[in-house]
Amino acid sequence: MITKFFKRILRRDPMVKHSQVNHSSAPKRIPKKTHRIDPHLLSKNAVKVTDTLQQAGYEAFIVGGAVRDLVLGIRPKDFDVATNATPDQVQKLFRKARLIGRRFQIVHVTFFGKGHPEIIEVSTFRALLDNAGDHVAESGRILRDNVWGSQNEDAARRDFSINAMYYDPSSETVLDYHGGMADIQKKTLRIIGDPAKRYREDPIRMLRAIRFSAKTEFTLEAATRAPIAQLSTLLQDVPSARLFDEILKLLMSGYSWAGIQGLRDAGLHHGLLPLLDPILENEEGSKEANQFVKLALANTDQRIQSGKSVSAGFLFATLLWPDLLKNWNANLSKGMPNIPALQDAMDETIATQSSGMTIQRRFESDMREIWSMQPRFEKRVGRYPYRLIESPRFRAGYDFLLLRCAAGEKEATLGQWWTDFIAADPAGQSALMTNVKNEAGTAPINSKRRRRRKAKSSATQAPAAGEAS
Repeated sequence: MITKFFKRILRRDPMVKHSQVNHSSAPKRIPKKTHRIDPHLLSKNAVKVTDTLQQAGYEAFIVGGAVRDLVLGIRPKDFDVATNATPDQVQKLFRKARLIGRRFQIVHVTFFGKGHPEIIEVSTFRALLDNAGDHVAESGRILRDNVWGSQNEDAARRDFSINAMYYDPSSETVLDYHGGMADIQKKTLRIIGDPAKRYREDPIRMLRAIRFSAKTEFTLEAATRAPIAQLSTLLQDVPSARLFDEILKLLMSGYSWAGIQGLRDAGLHHGLLPLLDPILENEEGSKEANQFVKLALANTDQRIQSGKSVSAGFLFATLLWPDLLKNWNANLSKGMPNIPALQDAMDETIATQSSGMTIQRRFESDMREIWSMQPRFEKRVGRYPYRLIESPRFRAGYDFLLLRCAAGEKEATLGQWWTDFIAADPAGQSALMTNVKNEAGTAPINSKRRRRRKAKSSATQAPAAGEAS
């Protein structure tokens, strides 16, 4: 009894390396002719990491989402490596390597090239804990300590079967522990183990299920989907920063609209993006807002799929715009001046949103700048246009205006005018502003107005210097 107690205590130490009884069968070894992974899609730096570890006598594999994407013929954005080497052992093998994390340490190996630096994340195989059920939060979420383990344990701890495959670049072999390759062929997303238990371990997995389903267009397995609605309240126990990161991943996946629809269908959207609840619930009066958000997300998806950058601040500015516009118009109807009405609407919109997923302040600043810029696009004479295009965030504000025009909120001619103004030379810009003045019924821009001087009467003329008053 005492021996068993000490073993349980030792197993909670994340730095203890041990072996356990296998919790899964031996992996299926899938050769190149079957998986058909194109070597040209591989990161040279990821291959360098696996080669270095293997030459040092350790096991090392590319793992997770990178393998899934490679099998699907997609070039992965990030590469993760799993190994039986401890973090300290990994760090000693690479010059640019640093330890990350406290409870469970991983290693970031950085490579600097001609472009942006590439970070290869290296993690040690993680173990399963039989006594995990002894650590349960009041919310029902299972809390686990992390310990080092074997590869088959590491595979069992991963979330979905399609993310539990290991690729060895040296032998060009995929190790498949949980039928991930078969699920890819069936276009099925299936969680490993008991779904309810896995969601309690980490509620974020419910959001990941929706995101992966949207990204891959795979069908969520019935058993994997079934507990989500019942366990959705567990997300309230997730730290706000982690929740924000996961929602941001969904919105920046390139399949954001499909992802949001997936959240609605699974009953997960309530409270995550409070201001989108009326839109996702198809409430009366939300048709125009729905159109604007759908257009904004489609634009974001298109940019991401074509390899273009997208600002998170811009994205959240579009998602929250329908509510801000409603608040702005309400303030104007009360008789508030235009700019103060807008500023008050910003504060109210952001305050309402903070009741759910908190948007980080660095993005909040970008949102406010984009919103504040919108009334300025109405001023198209004098020095106003020149001052506006000098703004560091002009491009984001301009793109935002084009979305408003495309959604029918503003006249398309306004967006076209700014498009022409940006492309025009100084003479062309002057002509565009002159046309605006003429359309408004005012004098052309080049005409000079003379101020008439009122003649002074002799009775009101001031006395000359030296004269008595």
